[in-house]
Amino acid sequence: MSERIVSLTADDSAARLDRFLVEALPELTRGAVQRLIEEGAVTVKGKPSKAAYRIRPGDVILVHISPPPSAEARAETIPLDIVYEDTDLIVINKPAGMVAHPAAGHDSGTLVNAVLAHCPELRGVGEEMRSGIVHRLDKDTSGLIIVAKNVAAHGNLQRQFKSRSVNKLYIALVEGRLTPPQGLIDVPIGRDKQQRKRMAAVADGRPSRTAYKAVEFFDAGPQHYTLVEVRPQTGRTHQIRVHFAWMGFPLVGDRVYGRRRPKHALPLQRQFLHAQSVTLRLPSDEREVTFTAPLPPDLAVILETLRAA
Repeated sequence: MSERIVSLTADDSAARLDRFLVEALPELTRGAVQRLIEEGAVTVKGKPSKAAYRIRPGDVILVHISPPPSAEARAETIPLDIVYEDTDLIVINKPAGMVAHPAAGHDSGTLVNAVLAHCPELRGVGEEMRSGIVHRLDKDTSGLIIVAKNVAAHGNLQRQFKSRSVNKLYIALVEGRLTPPQGLIDVPIGRDKQQRKRMAAVADGRPSRTAYKAVEFFDAGPQHYTLVEVRPQTGRTHQIRVHFAWMGFPLVGDRVYGRRRPKHALPLQRQFLHAQSVTLRLPSDEREVTFTAPLPPDLAVILETLRAA
């Protein structure tokens, strides 16, 4: 099944866009309609619109509906770097380039496909197609990700993340000499008004906070870089990348939120961002533990190059 485009012409006025679509497209749930609007897949008069937009008679509404992923994720034998495992959870060091769970355009080769082969009983834990995944990492962000192995552990870990008692530490390299060198970025994040598939710092976004501390500065000819320890206090999509770009210090290698590739760009094919450690309480006995993952080779060599320079 391929993507289909539904064209609707509004014959009513003052109705909210999301409510109009729920009635006009009964095969879609209210949640599915909301997701399509948030992803910019719904346009009114050629432009992405908000769910609360009041339609007018004659408005032409296009809805881009992607085919649904298969009903179940397939188990695939893919090597996993398992940092820790017990009866309740698995801690995995995810490589850059691996998508966390199946979605449109990524129905195989994901972390979920791999963990289902390693632990088949994960099927049915948590949301459909996410088999035990408690949180997420961007495709091109490496590092630690937690997978629950049963329903009770999944609920326990979700509560820890929701209460913000899980402590996550990321390592990032940003462009420029970071000023101030330590602080808290407290700026709401929401969908980019112009490009709906991107996130942005927007006044009406969701509360988002990122604590950071510069740990090393590099001067490589005309270019300056800062190595940063980052502790996100909330978990918004692309939060770290958006916040540092908003500050004017985008992550090195970030093709979405960074600057156009500079003349003296470092040889990196993805954003320099690594989930280095996570501290949480084990669901089995509430014991607090910290897991760590070393910097992967592609990021380590960048630092070696900068230190040599």
